[in-house]
Amino acid sequence: MASLKPPHYRVLCKVFEKDGWKFSHQKGDHLVYKKPGAIRPVVIPMYSEIPVFIVLNNLRTAGISRNRYLQLLKA
Repeated sequence: MASLKPPHYRVLCKVFEKDGWKFSHQKGDHLVYKKPGAIRPVVIPMYSEIPVFIVLNNLRTAGISRNRYLQLLKA
């Protein structure tokens, strides 16, 4: 399995938007995305390199598998 690299926050935003998440609001330097039916929102910090543990936590919150993330990243 491919190892994950820290993405730029704009790249991560595009991945979640491709999966149906919509930008809700911004609080400071954090972008909040929501999706109908999701229990919790996904919060993406505006970092030039988002640490992998934050990416994995957001994927778990969104219910996106690692393979699905890599597919969305390539698309």
